[in-house]
Amino acid sequence: MKLINIGFGNLVNADRLIAAVSPESAPIKRIVQDARDKGAVIDATYGRRTQSVLIMDSDHVVLSAFPPETILGRAQEETAP
Repeated sequence: MKLINIGFGNLVNADRLIAAVSPESAPIKRIVQDARDKGAVIDATYGRRTQSVLIMDSDHVVLSAFPPETILGRAQEETAP
């Protein structure tokens, strides 16, 4: 199991991460709202602006204050040999 730091001491399992995307588009906003309605949103922004939305294979949606490029860069560092 590889863990990725998504900011402020919060970690997610890299093996369960499907996508890290920007929250700006309407379809992503809809995904976040639907997950909120189901109670499947994990807000790890600590009150800051959401810069990335992490979609997990467990149908959870994780909000992070770090940009997607930073998170995916950390994921690649973790998986490098």
